[in-house]
Amino acid sequence: MSVRWIRSSSSGSGGSTNCVEVAANSSNVLLRDSKDPSRTLHLKRSAWIVFARGLASQ
Repeated sequence: MSVRWIRSSSSGSGGSTNCVEVAANSSNVLLRDSKDPSRTLHLKRSAWIVFARGLASQ
């Protein structure tokens, strides 16, 4: 199944390859480093929510 990867808005413009990309499928949120897209971190949606809330509280 193909997913649509979205780059962080903090990565800047000009086609920078130094950023984090996020995608989602029916059960997981996926993260990868644009410099090495062959390695992907799969998080359950509930774990992603905890992770995102933790970042927001920083």
